Amino acid sequence: MKPAMYLVIPAALLALAAAPVRAAAPQPAFDHFTTGFELTGEHRRVPCASCHVDAVFRGTPRLCAGCHAAGSRVSATAKPASHVVSSASCGQCHSTSAWTPVRYDHAEAIGTCASCHNGVQATGKGPTHVSSTSACDACHATSRWEPVRRVDHAEVIGSCTSCHDGVRASGKPPSHVPTTEECDSCHVTSAWTPARFDHAGVAPGTCAQCHDGARATGKPADHVPTTASCDSCHSTIAWLPANFDHANVAPGTCIQCHDGVRATGKDPQHISSTNACDACHSTTTWDPAIRVDHAEVLGSCATCHDGTRATGKPADHVPTTLDCDSCHVASAWLPARFDHTGVQPGTCASCHDGARAPGKPAGHVATTASCDACHSTIAWLPAQFDHANVAPGTCNQCHNGTSATGKPANHWVTNLSCDSCHGTTAWQPVTHRHQSAGYPGDHSPVLQCTDCHRTAQDAIPWPAPAYQPDCAGCHAGDFEPGPHNKTEQGTKYTVSELRNCSGSCHVYTNSTLTTISKRRNGPEHRVTSGEF
Repeated sequence: MKPAMYLVIPAALLALAAAPVRAAAPQPAFDHFTTGFELTGEHRRVPCASCHVDAVFRGTPRLCAGCHAAGSRVSATAKPASHVVSSASCGQCHSTSAWTPVRYDHAEAIGTCASCHNGVQATGKGPTHVSSTSACDACHATSRWEPVRRVDHAEVIGSCTSCHDGVRASGKPPSHVPTTEECDSCHVTSAWTPARFDHAGVAPGTCAQCHDGARATGKPADHVPTTASCDSCHSTIAWLPANFDHANVAPGTCIQCHDGVRATGKDPQHISSTNACDACHSTTTWDPAIRVDHAEVLGSCATCHDGTRATGKPADHVPTTLDCDSCHVASAWLPARFDHTGVQPGTCASCHDGARAPGKPAGHVATTASCDACHSTIAWLPAQFDHANVAPGTCNQCHNGTSATGKPANHWVTNLSCDSCHGTTAWQPVTHRHQSAGYPGDHSPVLQCTDCHRTAQDAIPWPAPAYQPDCAGCHAGDFEPGPHNKTEQGTKYTVSELRNCSGSCHVYTNSTLTTISKRRNGPEHRVTSGEF
């Protein structure tokens, strides 16, 4: 642009201005001012007849256009074809002294600025002028080109950066947010700030390039800890409400946000648990919980399983003070794995009653003993029967061949109870003690029951009844007279004389039996002696 505004006056107009309207002639000494129309400048030199044609004075035009117009009867210079388009008020720009220089009054201009300011008739836009429409007055004043009174962006053609390049007009400062968008995407032409940022051209995930707390608002100090980009949760319309995407949250770190301050935390009625919210809740909604992960539950089972917050023990539950997890697992109530550790000895029947837990079957041995007297908590069988609580003489209540082992088919006939002969630790050896007054005692070597009870009878007859209850009652048939001399002459003792084998048997000199020749002090034979 030029420092001042000039009009380019066409050469033809200058030529006309240089030539006089008519040849100068001597003027009569007439004061034209007396007519009410004072002649000034070059008009004073014009012959009267040039204006008062045919000596007609009345009606002579007083305005410029009345004479200086094509077709006027006054032969005065008219506007040439190259004259700028303007009104007919010549005097607004020209003086009566000369056509040039002119004092251009834009108020008289007709048409657009470009109809004159085209580089021919008047100064036009220079090569460095910003790309714009031809409405010069949108920015420039008619008094001077520079400085421009304003920049009307409505008349600017092209993109913002065609001017705002840091040379012709202010460009983006170094601290500007990185963007390839045009200025008017965010800024208005009335002021740079406040800006209306259009996020449309921002690449997803690059929010922090601007929202760093310096160039644009960043995460506040109490923001939830995250490395996710702003647009993972926030929209470009407003910060709130945020649509939080839990996809980038590390499992088990919920409490970093859900602490009751930055985000909803556990309410006072929440079950006692760790802070791993995602163990039970989903990211779409708190309730209902997708599951209860018992690994994250703190405290005892009963803090939840109280029949109100969670299912508790039913009315028919076995009586116990143990915690639920002593028997049940978190995946299902049943089957339960009962831990008998907390069960008091002797109280088995409080559960094992046939209703709440298996009880004694119909064929069980008759007993009032507690289950744990014979059975273990690992398995019913094998049972370890404790006979300590069995009343003597009642063995056959169990040992009947059905409930427990009974007498075999070859057992001798007896009405005695099992414990009369057998012990509770093993069937053999038999421990029977004869209670008969005539029983001489246990024999040696040890005899088997059937050595005497040959007919499988509990009561047996004496083999030699005449000699009962002495040894000969059984052993009469075993007596041998040969070794038993009574006299030196060879007389032998009889069975009846030696019926008690343990008596003395002296040898006499003769049959008078008055003189003993050889003494044999008894007892000679004993039941405990193995020599007999």
